[in-house]
Amino acid sequence: MKAAVLGEKGVEVRDVPRPTPKPNEVLIKVRASSLNRADTIVAAGIQHGPVGGVGARLGLECSGEVEAVGSEVTGFKAGDRVMGSAPGGFAEYTVTDAGRLHRIPGNNMTYAQAACFPIALQTMHNAVVTAGRLKRGETLLIQGASSGVGLMGMQIGKLMGASMVLGTSTNAHRRATGGNGVNLIVDMVSAPVANGNLAACALLGRIVNVGRLGGTKGEFNYDLHALRRIDYIGVTFRTRTSEEVRDIVKAMRADLWPAVESGKLSLPIYKTFKLDHIVEALGVMTANQHFGKIVIDVA
Repeated sequence: MKAAVLGEKGVEVRDVPRPTPKPNEVLIKVRASSLNRADTIVAAGIQHGPVGGVGARLGLECSGEVEAVGSEVTGFKAGDRVMGSAPGGFAEYTVTDAGRLHRIPGNNMTYAQAACFPIALQTMHNAVVTAGRLKRGETLLIQGASSGVGLMGMQIGKLMGASMVLGTSTNAHRRATGGNGVNLIVDMVSAPVANGNLAACALLGRIVNVGRLGGTKGEFNYDLHALRRIDYIGVTFRTRTSEEVRDIVKAMRADLWPAVESGKLSLPIYKTFKLDHIVEALGVMTANQHFGKIVIDVA
């Protein structure tokens, strides 16, 4: 099968062996995938959790059809239209834990649209609802909101009852909250905006560190952090077990799946590329000029 792999001179599409599902896994015939920031990290030769180095297969999520299921899998069968977070998703076939999969809703959702949902849904539900503990009537700021994940976070906040949802890709401001500050900030940028986040956060507010697009190190005003009594929370999927990810997916489905099925939650597609043009697609994401999701058409 064809797959996007990190080679000696960068990312390339090459023939690799088709994977075989383990007892808990599902083999997916991939129809579409979408890019995430972690893909650019691996493409640059940087280790991202367990993935990295020459030979690493790229991709974190996909949609397609079930080709085969492992011996322990129930609830899915060959031919089912599915979407889910799946390592190595930029390929004609991939495998993933059955607990990460969802059936594509029967509401005329295309494979391209479905491929945009899994990472955004599970990441931002965990950040906004579980780690961020958003309460109905509170205010929410997404720092770095133009990405697919950021756009989903704003929608989830509104769906879960936030009184005001703000999105920015620069610095946070307190004026919109009458000087009180924001109850919850979900930060995709980190380093250059860390102190701005502290200044924009309300007394007893929470900041959830999801992404580090601005870098992994920077200044931090510890005194302001203490004065505001802010909870600063770090999250990542890289150190989570399969069981923890399954729990995150279950919690997300309980709160959000009716909104996915009804079309209330959606993501814009910025541009679609064929698998053979994966390098060009990665370049668009690295340039940081897109709004919404970049999709890879594998069909």
